[in-house]
Amino acid sequence: MDLIRKDRLLKLKRKNQGNVKLSKAIDKLIGDIESSEWKNKLEVIESRPDADRVHSDNFFFFDIYIHRVMILIAFNEHEAEIIWVGDHADYDSTFKGNKRTIETWLRNHGKIK
Repeated sequence: MDLIRKDRLLKLKRKNQGNVKLSKAIDKLIGDIESSEWKNKLEVIESRPDADRVHSDNFFFFDIYIHRVMILIAFNEHEAEIIWVGDHADYDSTFKGNKRTIETWLRNHGKIK
């Protein structure tokens, strides 16, 4: 699967160079996505139990050590696009752990209609 905006994860990795656990988690997420041929949400969740589908348009949050990443997966096009990256505090303040708030954020950022 093609990973679009991978630079967002690589920037997070560079910013936290001394954090070995985070670096390994980022490398694993990138490797898992790029080597995957996911066809549906169940395959994503089966191979990545940390994946949480937060919108019916196939937006998922993934846990990477102490951070979270929102990724849009377009199964038909074999693409995954990194939409948002942040730590749990950023996640809580931005999305409030609430699917309605996530949907509003996606709409305000032109990701859904």
